[in-house]
Amino acid sequence: MAKPVSPLETMMRFSSVALAAALTVVCVSTSLSGQRPDAQIDARSMQLLAQGRSLMTAGNLDGATDVLETSVAVDPRNRAAFLLLARVAETRDLPGKAIRLYREALLLEPNDVAALKGQGEALVAKGAVVRAKDNLVKIRTLCKGVCPEATQLAAVIAKGPPIATAQVEKTPVAAKD
Repeated sequence: MAKPVSPLETMMRFSSVALAAALTVVCVSTSLSGQRPDAQIDARSMQLLAQGRSLMTAGNLDGATDVLETSVAVDPRNRAAFLLLARVAETRDLPGKAIRLYREALLLEPNDVAALKGQGEALVAKGAVVRAKDNLVKIRTLCKGVCPEATQLAAVIAKGPPIATAQVEKTPVAAKD
């Protein structure tokens, strides 16, 4: 026969469970209250973004890259810094790096039409026209009408990837004796 459980024993059993649950709630709420909302980007990162934009406009691509990378390090949620870094990479004729940077921006906001367009253009420059067409379909789905980004990307896709010419080393003709 089972021994009857006293009210004190019942309370002790549930109090340990209740204490554990209370500690969990306190820990979770504390960690959440210390985080900033996604829309609020660190002010230092935004200041560095503005400085990077100025440097790019002035033609100092090395300085712009350094400052923009610092901006992203200060706040990795700064999508605008990723977009500007990608444009700097395109200016330097580095489509592979631009594709990666646009992907980072798209991870933060998958429906960013400007990032989809930029990535599509970089994909065409890299020769990945099929993937660029996928971006065009996404842009048209998001725009639901006339969209300059879709028109621009469609024109780049129609033009196709740049023709790469191989450089042939010229060997000097040996002088005849």
